[in-house]
Amino acid sequence: MLQKQLQHKQLHFGNVVCELAVLVGVYLEGQGKSASPLDELSGLAEAAQVQEAGRITQRRRKPEAATYIGSGKLEELKELVNAVDADLVIFDNDLAPSQTKNLEEYLNVKVIDRTELILDIFASRAKTTEARLAVELAQLEYSLPRLKRMWTHLERQGVGGVGLRGPGEKQLEVDRRLAQKRILDLKSELNMIQQRRHREVTARKTSRTVSLVGYTNAGKSTLLNRLTDSDVYVKDQLFATLDTRTRRWHLPGWGPVLLSDTVGFIRDLPHHLIASFRATLEEANQADLLLHVADASSCEVYIQIDAAFQVLTDIGIREKDTLLVLNKIDVLEPDRLDIFLTKYPNAIPISAGKGLGIENLTIAVSNILSKEFLDLTIELPVADGRLMALLARDGEILSKHYGEEMVSVHCRIPQHLVGRLRQEKEIQGLPENVS
Repeated sequence: MLQKQLQHKQLHFGNVVCELAVLVGVYLEGQGKSASPLDELSGLAEAAQVQEAGRITQRRRKPEAATYIGSGKLEELKELVNAVDADLVIFDNDLAPSQTKNLEEYLNVKVIDRTELILDIFASRAKTTEARLAVELAQLEYSLPRLKRMWTHLERQGVGGVGLRGPGEKQLEVDRRLAQKRILDLKSELNMIQQRRHREVTARKTSRTVSLVGYTNAGKSTLLNRLTDSDVYVKDQLFATLDTRTRRWHLPGWGPVLLSDTVGFIRDLPHHLIASFRATLEEANQADLLLHVADASSCEVYIQIDAAFQVLTDIGIREKDTLLVLNKIDVLEPDRLDIFLTKYPNAIPISAGKGLGIENLTIAVSNILSKEFLDLTIELPVADGRLMALLARDGEILSKHYGEEMVSVHCRIPQHLVGRLRQEKEIQGLPENVS
């Protein structure tokens, strides 16, 4: 039976032989309200190349102190683990180190929780130096209270030399000190990266910036490709994107903006990851507009929207102009879309994959960004192509009328650009009451 399961996994994940896991969810009052609360954990397991072999759920008023799950369900879990010959058990909860230890001793298999699974996915997907540093920091901060002594023969290290020998240090204390030093080093490196990213993003403020945010696998990368004719990596998979990608998006009838795709959010996103990925989320922090992309086809779309807003609040960028974009409407029944629009009347329904509703989205984004723009007619020297290029890059040229020495340009530009243009003495017609 086990050989057949392994063959099935090889077919499912290519040449990689993957572990079999039993999924466990313990839900307190108000949690796990959906019909299949472990579906998301199953998706996370698949993203980590782990095959689901069974699942168990339990509803309790409070977790069991020693094992999180009740004694009856724990016995049922052990029987299921043995029946399917599982390699590990994954909890849809955050476990205390003592609970993990007790569960592993009773079940005789490896036990991990939701946070450790997410960290493992991030570690396997991190490609850039910044992402790898952020994941390593999150893993170390998660592991620090869970360190186990790995070498029993090195329980105590003697401090060498006659007259210098003492009780020494336990190996666990050495491990902790090394981990703490590495954490400080990583925080220092990431802080420098965040400062550099902040300078880079600030330097681009002559252009309007829009960031795609939202729940993982909502279709943000697909929308980026649709709007900018890019070919960034897209896959129907949780956390397919970890690094920020920025592309130039030309809004029809408006002008160019910078559009950024960011790491996806998830319910109960580990705080270690939120802190570690602050540099990656700098684009969203500095954006003029957030496009909150939600998967309208998901049965948990309301929970996902609330979870994404909570993450935005946690990282301090909730107070921004935000436009809700309901994606994947091509697989929705019309009456369900009507229900969504009743609850979110300002949302824009689209299908990034099919290209539906994209025109309405561009119009809505243009209207929001245009609130800080001016419609002007100015004059500049015919021979000065540099100024014309500046207007075309940071605004939109609507029409041009050439004279012998001057050209009259009807354009739409951001208010903050007026101060920059005042430094150009050749330009005529700038408004006096705008700085």
